[in-house]
Order: sequence, then C-alpha cells, then structure tokens
Amino acid sequence: MLAVASGINRVDEKRVGALLGEALDRADAAFVRAKTGFPPCAHAVPPVAFLDEDLFALDEIWAAAGTPNAIFRLTPGELERLTAGRIATVKTLAGSL
Repeated sequence: MLAVASGINRVDEKRVGALLGEALDRADAAFVRAKTGFPPCAHAVPPVAFLDEDLFALDEIWAAAGTPNAIFRLTPGELERLTAGRIATVKTLAGSL
C-alpha cells in the first residue's frame, strides 16, 4: 500500500491500517526496491493508494522519486488519476499520537 501526504504532515500508520483493514508494518529498503518503479506512480506492482486530503487544497504538488534529481510537478487530480488513490485523512491529527 502507498500513503501520500503533504510534506508538512506525518502519516498516521494506525489510521491508514484502519482504512486498509489490517495492521501495517514498515517496509524495508529491499521490499521497496522490489515493488516500486517510479514513486508515486508506475509501480512494478500497483499498490492500494491513499492520498491525504490536505494535498487537494494545493494547486500543484512536487513529488520526489528517491533522489534530489528525480522530482516532478503535478496537480493533486493528476496524482489521484495516476495512482487510482483514495482521498482520505492519513495524517496524524493533534492528540492522536
């Protein structure tokens, strides 16, 4: 699964696990390399994706792909289309830590 949040937000793993319907474990680097292509889209194995609702307050977003030289600009709508992501609250909310 893939959770995408604004750079100012932190993903709440329990919240995303509840959306997914199962507990989450953090992926190690080998797992990520085996499953991804060019994050956050064109993965080798398409993930279930959750997109934080805060992204949709922005006109444009910039996504990074693992190096400082691999970034690209897109709109939240384009991200939604590319990932087939579900818009949801994935960020940690005040008092939920």
